[in-house]
Amino acid sequence: MIAVIDYGVGNLFSVEKAFAATGEEVIVTGNSEDLKAADKLVLPGVGAFGDCMKNLESTDLIPIILEQINNKKPLFGICVGLQILFEDSEESPNVKGLGVFKGTVKKINAPQLKIPHMGWNVISIRNSKLFNGLNENPYFYFVHSYHAVPKDKNLIAATADYGEELTAAVIKDNIYATQFHPEKSGDVGLKIIENFVKIKE
Repeated sequence: MIAVIDYGVGNLFSVEKAFAATGEEVIVTGNSEDLKAADKLVLPGVGAFGDCMKNLESTDLIPIILEQINNKKPLFGICVGLQILFEDSEESPNVKGLGVFKGTVKKINAPQLKIPHMGWNVISIRNSKLFNGLNENPYFYFVHSYHAVPKDKNLIAATADYGEELTAAVIKDNIYATQFHPEKSGDVGLKIIENFVKIKE
């Protein structure tokens, strides 16, 4: 069973539908017992970093999420769901993230381009574990104005170029996260989701 974490943000229906397309049982839940019982977790996120953290704190789910991560349960973060895995963000000063990874989330530095970075963009893959079966430089759908800057560059599994090199995906141990939206990225997005679903703990 895959649990999509419901903490009051994001288009949970499209995420649920995309993961259900793999044939797996998927639930959208804010119940801690469901998260403990699930085989894998999905942490979506839409909107501002600070709002996401505020909503997450209000659900009292942070200890459970961190516990499951520490227990090596596979987790997939999407968009701001990737960003809040880090320590903080320029978008929401004085708001702490989950701190799973060291590093910060910075505003995209592309003065000559429109912000947010919205639409399809090609990625460069560094760690193929989540990208098996895809072409070397696939396109994914992005909507964001900020991107994660990890202290450990080995976390970066894929990058995209938009005025500067952006973190498009991170992978470490049981944690997989993408800045782009796989649920909005057609067949290539579904392939990413299938690869995550097939990962063994």
